[in-house]
Amino acid sequence: MKKIFYSLFVLLVVLTSCKSSETISNSTSHSKTDPTYWQQHVDYTMNIDMDVETYQYKGVQKIVYTNNSPDVLTSVYYHLFLNAFQPGSEMDARLQSIEDPDGRMMENGKSRISTLKPEETGYIKVKSLKQNGKSIAYETVGTILEVKLESPIQPGEKVTFDMDYDAQIPLQIRRSGRNSKEGVALSMTQWYPKLAEYDFEGWHADPYIGREFHGVWGNFDVTINIDKNYTIGGTGYLQNPNDIGHGYETGPVKSTDGDKLSWHFIAPNVHDFTWAADPEYIHDTMQVPDGPLLHFFYKNNPAIKENWKKLQPKTVELMQYFSSEIGKYPYEQYSVIQGGDGGMEYAMCTLITGERKFGSLVGVTAHELAHTWFQFLLASNESKHEWMDEGFTSYISDQAMNVIMKEGKENPSERAYQGYYYLVKSGKEQPQSTHSDRYDCNMAYSIAAYNKGEVFLAQLGYVIGQDNLKNSLKKYFTDFSFKHPRPIDIIRSAEKVSGLELDWYLTDWTQTTNTIDYAIKSIAGVGNTTTVTLERIGLMPMPLDIEVNYTDGTSEQLYIPLTMMRGEKPATGDRTQLKDWAWAYPTYTFTINKSRGDIKDLTIDPKELMADIDKENNVYTKE
Repeated sequence: MKKIFYSLFVLLVVLTSCKSSETISNSTSHSKTDPTYWQQHVDYTMNIDMDVETYQYKGVQKIVYTNNSPDVLTSVYYHLFLNAFQPGSEMDARLQSIEDPDGRMMENGKSRISTLKPEETGYIKVKSLKQNGKSIAYETVGTILEVKLESPIQPGEKVTFDMDYDAQIPLQIRRSGRNSKEGVALSMTQWYPKLAEYDFEGWHADPYIGREFHGVWGNFDVTINIDKNYTIGGTGYLQNPNDIGHGYETGPVKSTDGDKLSWHFIAPNVHDFTWAADPEYIHDTMQVPDGPLLHFFYKNNPAIKENWKKLQPKTVELMQYFSSEIGKYPYEQYSVIQGGDGGMEYAMCTLITGERKFGSLVGVTAHELAHTWFQFLLASNESKHEWMDEGFTSYISDQAMNVIMKEGKENPSERAYQGYYYLVKSGKEQPQSTHSDRYDCNMAYSIAAYNKGEVFLAQLGYVIGQDNLKNSLKKYFTDFSFKHPRPIDIIRSAEKVSGLELDWYLTDWTQTTNTIDYAIKSIAGVGNTTTVTLERIGLMPMPLDIEVNYTDGTSEQLYIPLTMMRGEKPATGDRTQLKDWAWAYPTYTFTINKSRGDIKDLTIDPKELMADIDKENNVYTKE
């Protein structure tokens, strides 16, 4: 998701008739790479009745939960995200205590949540909950519903939970809400009681403080009863288009005498369900060749129509690019929807603010669409490993923008490197293994997630070679889509493709704040030979690319392998390979069979793909 106010730093079930969940993926199957892998499964059936005058709705939810774990579960937990939008909530408290609060959530120096009136707050109030038809006890604790089970769920067992609840949509403050600054009536994200994920680490019942998510893979059957003048866009395939119209119809639209329409959606094998609605939405569609049907929903605002029309063919190109570079998009539709408070990815759709210049509109769409791969198909735990989705998304969307918008950048990730250097110099860097809610400040979180996460991939290409990086991303997608990959999984994918040992790279870059700093310590000439001594100043090891330019106009590419890689990246041209450099040795010396006077300049990492924090000591130039 794009953090707009940090842009200076972030330089940065039953399915449709044509597709079944089996044809998309069997999410409960064992991983190809780990026969012990398991993940939970949930089937949602939900029906809500929305009152667009009061912004309240009543919900009925049925969940069939499959315990694929080897553990007996004595408790379950639900997320009640909308409860965060109440004065005194943990989200409100965090806004008031962090040194650089999210500007979208502040007004006149105060938390917008703290000033909400009762009719402006958000809430989900559970009225009843049953397990297999029997009432069970529960307690609401902030944004979490704690449920102690009288009948534990055995390994392999399926249970049914039935819930009735009342809810109110808050004023649009963060992601969810009503009446956004751009006039969108309903941005319905994190709007239903959502079962928390249980995995090999146990329950993930994190309170909602404003960060990211982790959800259970499953199927959704959702019916939304709402004022008939409202158009809905979001997750899932509409099952009754000719009862609805609103741009979905495939034939004559049936007339209705009532004030409401019942929209029936089915979404196969996703881990969230999102929608937005507005009475003024324009609904356009565009088909991706050999791909999904794209839907576009935006306000009937003359000031933005031209840009939203121009956006549509660009989104086709983006969909094709990501499908080619990572893996084919597996669903039959995707929706780009004006809503929310910036840009945020969801299952089969994104909500973005729409009153933007054209380049910005394409850029935010590129980023959020890329999240379909890095989070909604490769569903890492965003709360713990936010850099895996934000960083990888930033990397591939910058690559896409460079091609599709013809930006002509030699290094599309250059701004991410600059953001990372800023963070290092600020003294506020924390390891990327920090839980997303536990960063000291939003700036440190944003740069660690977006910029440093992007550099992780860009620099990995430097370490293993660009072709190996591309093939690693494709293998990662093949092996871990429709699952919950961990940091080790991207590195193991890269190791299997490259044949190199890379655990050191994952450890130093993501679990520490060790930095890379190599220097040219000395250059000494003796007759027709020159001795070059390099120095490792930073704690993080790297292999080195070195370029030597000679006074006669020739040049030479040198490569120093890193011993702990147990191999070398492929050469892309003529290259002189020197002996390995073992990390523990602080200096390294090699000889060039030229006089010192013949050397015009010598540069460590001439393409600047290594995130060396001090570039000035990387270059020798003849005086």
